[in-house]
Amino acid sequence: MADPLRHHGDVEARGATLDFAVNVYDGPRPPWLDAALLASLAEVGTYPSADRARAAVAAHHRRPLDEALVTAGAAEAFTLVARLRPWRRPVVVHPQFTEPHAALEQAGRTVTPVVLAPPFVLPESAVPDDADLVVVGNPTNPTGVLHPAASLLALVRPGRLVVVDEAFMDCVPGEPASVAAERVPGLLVIRSLTKHWGIPGIRAGYVVGDPAVVAGLARAQTPWSVGTTAAAAVEACLTPAALDEAHRRACEIEEWRKHLEHGLSELGIHHLPSSASFVLARVGAGVHERLRSSGIALRRADTFPGLDGTWVRIAVRGAEQTDRLLAALGDAG
Repeated sequence: MADPLRHHGDVEARGATLDFAVNVYDGPRPPWLDAALLASLAEVGTYPSADRARAAVAAHHRRPLDEALVTAGAAEAFTLVARLRPWRRPVVVHPQFTEPHAALEQAGRTVTPVVLAPPFVLPESAVPDDADLVVVGNPTNPTGVLHPAASLLALVRPGRLVVVDEAFMDCVPGEPASVAAERVPGLLVIRSLTKHWGIPGIRAGYVVGDPAVVAGLARAQTPWSVGTTAAAAVEACLTPAALDEAHRRACEIEEWRKHLEHGLSELGIHHLPSSASFVLARVGAGVHERLRSSGIALRRADTFPGLDGTWVRIAVRGAEQTDRLLAALGDAG
């Protein structure tokens, strides 16, 4: 592959009979979300505005308007952060989603990777004192580790921006480790709506945090980067009805994950306890390729710094699909 940091699960899912490579909720979209998306088509004849969506984000997180910004998915937010300042020593904590690292390199920055060892828990001492940017996922993709909020807040200090990628926090019932409500200078939280709501084709996300940082990101944002349908999705997914459904989905994902983890344990496959909609498992060399040849897609993990070809990331699915995977893993082991 041209750039391992830019390899993502959607490539592996193409043509697969069973997709465990993409971390998108495995269920239908709510009717109210489809209705909002369809209704937004009546507005595509004019230039888009994310003003209402931005207000919805600010209200949801009980923040002033200048502490929120809607983005074209989390990916745009990572690019904006990478180009925000001439970072002297940006740190990306690995293994984690590689797009922040790739965006920094694309912006001409030299990244200092902090590569954690199993069980991939982040000690404050692992981050160099002179880091002026720290990017960490919570819960982390692909490890599923949920860092305590206090551990992340301890990374904040004058002259440093701490960016917490909470793209999968909505998978955690109650979101107990979220720092999205913390109004702390030098802290920025990035959220994505595409996974939990099954709309990866609509780039919908947002950031909340330090108003000076948010203002800088807004100044660098391409005009009209957030399309009309994406803005409508953000509004729709932050209503009271949506929040109830989001919690239900989080609880369902938790049950699906327990079923998968129990099955992996029964097979004697080492895996990490996860708080997200995926499980990182050490299935052994060659298993990813053997399953792919039989039509089952898992996310290869050797493109994540700190992992090798013995690891795979497995998206959680309902019991029937999971049992088919577990049977295949038993045969491939």
